[in-house]
Amino acid sequence: MFAVLAVCAGDAASRTFPFGARTRAVNDLGNQFVPFHAHLWDLLHGRADTGPLNWRSGYGTSLLPDLGTYLTSPFAPLVAVFPRERIDLAVYVVTVLKIGAAAAAMALSLLRQRRGARWGAAALGASYALCGWAVAEASYNPMWLDGLIAFPLLCLVAEWVLRGRRPVLGPVVVAVCWVANFYTAYMATLGAALVLLARGGARPRVLGRAAATVLAGIGLAAPVLVPVFLGSRHAYPGWTRDFDAAPWTDLAARVLPATYGFFTPALFLAAGALLPAAALPFHRGVPGRERLVWGGLVAGVLLSLQWEPTHLVWHVFATPNGSPYRQTFVLAGVAVMAAWTGVAAGWPGWRALLGGAGVLAAVAVAAAGSALATPPAYALFAGGVALAVGAVVLQIGRA
Repeated sequence: MFAVLAVCAGDAASRTFPFGARTRAVNDLGNQFVPFHAHLWDLLHGRADTGPLNWRSGYGTSLLPDLGTYLTSPFAPLVAVFPRERIDLAVYVVTVLKIGAAAAAMALSLLRQRRGARWGAAALGASYALCGWAVAEASYNPMWLDGLIAFPLLCLVAEWVLRGRRPVLGPVVVAVCWVANFYTAYMATLGAALVLLARGGARPRVLGRAAATVLAGIGLAAPVLVPVFLGSRHAYPGWTRDFDAAPWTDLAARVLPATYGFFTPALFLAAGALLPAAALPFHRGVPGRERLVWGGLVAGVLLSLQWEPTHLVWHVFATPNGSPYRQTFVLAGVAVMAAWTGVAAGWPGWRALLGGAGVLAAVAVAAAGSALATPPAYALFAGGVALAVGAVVLQIGRA
């Protein structure tokens, strides 16, 4: 609920639709995704008489590949309850609901990984759902938000696989994630596999169960995936470009709030999640192996964003036309799980707090070399970190 209210409050403050005159219908959102949902409305209300074709796309094209790429989310049919002339509002509501669902899914996944305060899991879930990638990139690519939901759900499936539980429900969840949006579900599956390994799932039997679960889920999703695959083989060739990694100073700057660069990853995460994640390597209440594993996982995923071979693996072996950091939500999710590893073990002491604050200070210093970093961004970042430190100190005092 907090994530939903935060998104609505932000849009209201900026007077963005539906709370003001500033439009959201820019680029692909206005030119493709809203019209696609309008066509879905026609299908659901029995007003589309073109069968498997959509004559509103170009000069006419097969509907099934577009349906499987953009409109098979479980949330998409909700547009049918809105008047057709308010499809833009319907897409906004679906977008906000997806962000709320991502927060809830992450909170549930965290609580299944290890015991801890429910309010802490809820706060970290909201931090994940409101990460920079979700707000700055996926909010106008609503089908990507299904990947934001899929990552914690697939990590939940990984927990079931690790414990040998839910052999039927696991493949069903995988299938739903891949049907909702196969592109980001692929990235989420890779991320969940890394989390499974971090959770101790490297045993052959566990890996076998994991592979069987994923393959069964993808098999269940095949009726949607096969038309998309066949349609893509006949699609007009897109642009081909080499991956050009962003400068590290720009990556540091994108950790700060209120920064933007189209060809850089939106790495912002609320200070309430960043601070405990940065403090984890110094948290003596967490076993050394776990600190090493989770710290290494966060660092490894971050490095994989910048190395071309791993960049290609994340993006199905093709540099995308547009933002080249579409897997950034996985990094946000892994960082939130690292933060939960520390928080669930108890509040960090002064040594860990100072260490975490030092890491964030180093990030701020590195960002000084980027033109993306601005004084307001630094002020917001410093204020957020100070509030996070104060909140932790207050909790330690109450303990």
